[in-house]
Amino acid sequence: MGNEGSFWRTMLPSRRRRDVPEPSPSDGHHVVVIGAGFAGLSLAQTLGSTPFRVTLVDRRNYHLFQPLLYQVATAVLTPGEIAEPVRRIMKRHPNVHVLLGELDGIDPQRREVRIDGDILPYDTLVLATGATHSYFGHPEWEPFAPGLKTLEDARQIRAKVLLAFERAEREPDPAERERLMTFAVIGGGPTGVEMAGAIAGLARQSLARDFRTIDPAAARILLIEAAPRILGPFPEDLSAYAERALQHLGVTILTGRPVEAIDENGITLGGERIATATVIWAAGVAASPVGAMLGVGTDRAGRVRVGPDLSVPGLDGVYVLGDLALAHDEKGRPLPGLAQVAHQEGIYLGKALKARILRGEAPAPFRFRSRGNLAVIGRNEAVVHWETFKLKGFAAWLVWGIAHVYLLVGFQNRLLVSLRWLWSYLTHQYGSRIIDEDTFRRCPGPTKTSVAFRASQVGGRRDRAKGHQGQGSVPDPFRPAERSRHGEQGEV
Repeated sequence: MGNEGSFWRTMLPSRRRRDVPEPSPSDGHHVVVIGAGFAGLSLAQTLGSTPFRVTLVDRRNYHLFQPLLYQVATAVLTPGEIAEPVRRIMKRHPNVHVLLGELDGIDPQRREVRIDGDILPYDTLVLATGATHSYFGHPEWEPFAPGLKTLEDARQIRAKVLLAFERAEREPDPAERERLMTFAVIGGGPTGVEMAGAIAGLARQSLARDFRTIDPAAARILLIEAAPRILGPFPEDLSAYAERALQHLGVTILTGRPVEAIDENGITLGGERIATATVIWAAGVAASPVGAMLGVGTDRAGRVRVGPDLSVPGLDGVYVLGDLALAHDEKGRPLPGLAQVAHQEGIYLGKALKARILRGEAPAPFRFRSRGNLAVIGRNEAVVHWETFKLKGFAAWLVWGIAHVYLLVGFQNRLLVSLRWLWSYLTHQYGSRIIDEDTFRRCPGPTKTSVAFRASQVGGRRDRAKGHQGQGSVPDPFRPAERSRHGEQGEV
């Protein structure tokens, strides 16, 4: 016990004790839930308006509908249409106290957690902090290949994609222009497929007539997968259908090609160098680092092994849900990191806690009931797989849309997303193509090589301008227009 106490004192740094104010009423079993994702939110809602005291903690003040995050990254939806303030969601439940803060440490012996350094005691602790990106031992790739887990990630990717076209419009070097208009999506799962299809739709539909020097439809979009085929969890015929549909959109699919290197100028696949200015990571995830705070060990992905009731063996009153949990089905297979798994786990644990604590009953083990796998490819194209049932094409696209609108939190978001999709479907226009100044500053600009080339070439192009007049060459946006007969400078 002495060694354990020393360990937890290390996890919780010594400082003056300051308790987090607890919600009224003061009696009742106190459940602290860390994380307001699908698992944490469904648990808090299940325990809402019950004798339990529930404290829901998250470092952001909103619940994010991650399955549609790629549509924010590709300018289809705005951030507010897939996010809902947690306090608004929980306002119907007076026994649920919402706190904005970040977890600093856990002491299971004292049944306490630290939130931004302040102590919060609990009777039952539930960790549902989700996952982050995994670069398979190459963290140096992250600055050049952002993943897609947060609204900040989506804004950054949206800015990178839109800025690539903007910079290509003013780029005089054909090779650099081609690099700027090459987009590489790494990972052929549903997220990668949806991202590649959405970028293709943006380039070939929404941006098609907006530029004068470049043709956005000529953008090169690569979907890279190390496995033999894309959409590995789906049946082979649906995977093949998705591949054909993506190719019809102009996406180049590279399978069996693991990534070897990523830097600011491009990627390397099997010794082949591909120049690209925009790389998007959709290849792997790892559990959030919160699992390591428990001191019980994790698997290679950082997940905490849990029992059939989602409790952590050896830690009384501690449960782990969602992407942070290494849970198994009745056949002993690990459950996938899907939103529907996390949602069902939250509902199950809420009912299990009510059975165990309020009624003294032992709950049955958790059983996941699959609602099927869905992936959208593009306009009128999607695939759906549920047990032996398969669907593809327009019908699957409708099922995908209805399912995602239904799962959105809040009637307002459901209505706004439905209207936004209808407008985009009828007009082929995306409504959120704004590059905000803060994101613009964070996105890397042209490389030094490109800048040097531009500086050396602009003067030469001006000197050669007279010799190339009338030959139908592409206008150089960096060369001023020729003087008129009256000697006045024309407009750029």
